[in-house]
Amino acid sequence: MWLGPVFEREIAMAPRARGLYVARAVYASVLVAIVATCWLVVTGTESIDSAGDTARFGATLLRILSPLQLVLAVLAAAMVAAVSVSMEKERRTLELLLISRLYDRELVLGKLAASVVQVTLLLVSAIPIFAIVLLFGGVTAPQLIRVFLVTAAASLAAASIATTVGFWRDTAFQTLSITAFAIVAWMACGEMCLFFFGPSVAAMISPARAVYAALEPTGGSRFIPFLGVTVSIIAATNLVAVFNVRRWNVAADGKFGVQDAEYESDDLLTLGRQPAGSRVSEQSGSVNPDPGNNPLRPTITRDIVRGTSREVWKNPILWREICTRAYGRKIVVVRLAWMLLFAGSAAIIFGEMQKNRPDHSAITIAIVPMVLASLVAVTALAVTSITSERDRNAFDLLLVSDLSPQELIWGKLLGVLAVSREIVIVPLVLCGFLVGTGAVSLENGIYLALGMATLVFFCDVLGVHVGLSYERSARAIAVSLGTVVFLFVGVATAMRIMVSFGSSFELQLAPFLAVIVGGAVGLYAALSARNPSPAIGWASALLPVLTFVAITSFLQGNALQVFLVAGVAYGFATAALLVPAIGAFDTLTGRASSLE
Repeated sequence: MWLGPVFEREIAMAPRARGLYVARAVYASVLVAIVATCWLVVTGTESIDSAGDTARFGATLLRILSPLQLVLAVLAAAMVAAVSVSMEKERRTLELLLISRLYDRELVLGKLAASVVQVTLLLVSAIPIFAIVLLFGGVTAPQLIRVFLVTAAASLAAASIATTVGFWRDTAFQTLSITAFAIVAWMACGEMCLFFFGPSVAAMISPARAVYAALEPTGGSRFIPFLGVTVSIIAATNLVAVFNVRRWNVAADGKFGVQDAEYESDDLLTLGRQPAGSRVSEQSGSVNPDPGNNPLRPTITRDIVRGTSREVWKNPILWREICTRAYGRKIVVVRLAWMLLFAGSAAIIFGEMQKNRPDHSAITIAIVPMVLASLVAVTALAVTSITSERDRNAFDLLLVSDLSPQELIWGKLLGVLAVSREIVIVPLVLCGFLVGTGAVSLENGIYLALGMATLVFFCDVLGVHVGLSYERSARAIAVSLGTVVFLFVGVATAMRIMVSFGSSFELQLAPFLAVIVGGAVGLYAALSARNPSPAIGWASALLPVLTFVAITSFLQGNALQVFLVAGVAYGFATAALLVPAIGAFDTLTGRASSLE
C-alpha cells in the first residue's frame, strides 16, 4: 500500500482491541440518549401536532449534536495521534522504525492514517443517529453531509498537527500540551476574524464557526473555503513532518538518547534513601556522601554524563522531576505557548472592557478555552509522569527501592506543579487581570483564583491516580483526559439541552438526571478500575452535579458560589483519589498483594 507497512500493521491490530468496539458503542448510545431525552422534554412542554413542530425540533437538535460531535472528534483525533507517536518514543521503538527501510512518507502518513481510522469509525457509527434527525424534518441531507465533512476535515487537521508535534517533541506531555495550544489558537484565530472581519471570514477559519455555517441552508458558500484552509493545514504539517522526522529524532537520539536513558536508569537505582546533603555526580554517576557520612549504597562508577555535581534533595523523586530532563528537553516551548495564550486572552478582555457596553459572553469565550487547556495540560503531565516511567521500564526500579509511597506520590504531584508552573500560574494571573480591568471585583477575583487552584490540584491528583490504576499508557491518558473533558463539555451540553428545550425545572430535570446518572456511573467505572472505594463512589456521584452548579454560578457571575462548590466537590474528590493512591500504593503497583 502507498501508506506503507506501519498503516497495515495498525489496521491489522486495531480490530483486536476491545476498546475500539466499546468506544463506538458508547458514543452511539450517548447520541441516542441525547435524542431520546430531547424528544421527551419537547413532548412534555408542548404538543407535536404538525410537521412544522417536528421540523423545528430536528433543526434545534442538529444544532446541539453537531458542535458536540465536532469537539469530541477533534479532541479524540488529536489525542490518539499524539499518543501514538509519543508512545513510540517513550518505548524507544521509533529508532527501530527509522533504521528500517521505511520511507519517511510511509512512517509519517502511516501513523497519521492509523490514528484517523479510529475517529473515522466513530463518525461512521454516528451516521444512523444523525439520519434519525433527518427524519424529523427541518434538516436536509446536504446539511448533514456538510456537517460531517467539516468534522472530518477538522479532525484530520488536528491529527496532522498532533502527529507533527509528536515527531518534533520529546515526551507525551510536550506533545499533548503543544497540540492543545495549537487547537485553542486555531479557534482563537477564528474568533478574532469574527471580531475584525465578520462571520463570513470566521467560518473560513474556525471549525466551530464552519459547523454553524454548514447548518445553514445556504452554507455552501462558506463551507468550501474552510475545506481549503484545512487542506492547507494538513499538507503543510505533514510536509514539515516528512522532511524533518529524521533530523528531529536521529540527531537527538544520537546526541542525547542513550546517555539520557542510562542517566535515568542509574539515577533511579541510586536515588533511594540517601544521607542528607549527598550529591549525585553527573560525571561518574555515583552517590558521593559528604565527609563524615557513611554511604548507604555502593558507588556506581560508570561514566554517564559529563558535568558538575548536584546536591540531591530530601525527596529524591521531587529533585529528579525538577532538576533533570524528566519531561524532555526544551520544555520552554510549552511555557512560551501558554504565555501567548495569556496574551491573546488578555487582549480580548482589555478590548471588551474599553467599550461602553462590554460583551460578557466574549470575555467568557476568552477565558474558558485557556482554562480548559490548562487543566488538560496539567492532567496530561501528571498521567504521563507515571506512564512514561512504565514505558521506559523504570517504574520497577522505583518499586524495588526504599522510597516510601508518600515520597513517590508527593514527589510526583509537586514535581508536576513545579514543571508546569507557567501553565498553573497563567490562569491565576488572568484572574488578577480581570480584577485590574474592572471585569470582576477584587473579592470575586480572589474566589475565582482559589477555585482555579482547586481545579488544578484536582487534575494533578487525577492524573497520578489514573496513571497508577492503568498499566497501558494509551488507556491511562484517554481515561484521565476524558474525565476532564466530560466534566466540562458533557455538563455544558446538558445545560444547552435544558436551555433549548426546557421551560420549567420539572421538564428540565430529565436531561439533567440523564447526564448526572450516566456520568456518575462512567466516572466510577473509570476511577475505581483497580481500587474501588466508597469515597470514590461518592465523588463520582457528586462531581457532575456540583460541576453543573459551578458552571451555572460562573455564568451568573456568582464567584463565591463557584468557589464554595468547587472547593467542596473537587476538594472531596481530590482527597478520595489521593488517600488510596498513598494508602493502597503497594497494592496498586504490585509491591504487595491485597492479602498481605
